[in-house]
Amino acid sequence: MRIGIAGITGRVGRLLVEEVLAAGATVAGGLTRSPGQAAGLPADIPLFTSMSALAEQCEVVIDFTHADTLVSSARSLVGTGVAWVLGTTGLSAPQNQMLRDAAGNMTIVHAANFSPGVTLVRRLAQMMGRALPADSYDAEIVEMHHRQKVDAPSGTALAIGQAVALGRGVALEDVRESGRDGLTGPRKSGAIGFAALRGGQIVGEHDVLFISADEQITLSHRAFDRRIFATGAVRAALWTKGQEAGLYSMEDVLGLPPL
Repeated sequence: MRIGIAGITGRVGRLLVEEVLAAGATVAGGLTRSPGQAAGLPADIPLFTSMSALAEQCEVVIDFTHADTLVSSARSLVGTGVAWVLGTTGLSAPQNQMLRDAAGNMTIVHAANFSPGVTLVRRLAQMMGRALPADSYDAEIVEMHHRQKVDAPSGTALAIGQAVALGRGVALEDVRESGRDGLTGPRKSGAIGFAALRGGQIVGEHDVLFISADEQITLSHRAFDRRIFATGAVRAALWTKGQEAGLYSMEDVLGLPPL
């Protein structure tokens, strides 16, 4: 399979090169804004500065670039027959709608986190959100990442919160509480709380807590190496072969039945 990598000169991009080759697939090319930073990449990988040029060389593009590039990338890929494995987080409501629209004409796998473990944590969080009454069990999500991370809460934490909200049948934006400080008053019943910690070079840690007056249940995930995200994304890229147009998730890639 011929796989293109958007953001190939970044940390995850370089891991993707290794994982694509380890899977027996071909790195058909890479998209980069900085061709001069390609030192250390295999010399036979062609580099491009436009998504359209990359799309001409591959069957699927793995994309971990910024949300700002989403619209232009979608326009370049729709109608080409190229699948899109997208790991970009922080999408706005209009960007999410555009992604759904694009999926009517192409195969897209979108995930905030391509780790199989995180995918299962999200599934369990949705099940627990459905089973544990919101007026009895407070839901809190705590995440910790390296000091260079610029957004908070993390895209993964928000995706887990979305899963809890889905299980409870509510919209996350209606019940989300983040960054409490000062005299906030008592905790609101049914709220889904977020706390973000930053320090050192932590790859990613997420805890989902359901707390009642009588018990506490905690789901935890620890990522020890960014390679897990690359491995999962390559698995998703290989899975797209032969799939019909549509918007898919890592749950589809793992073959999990719908809840």
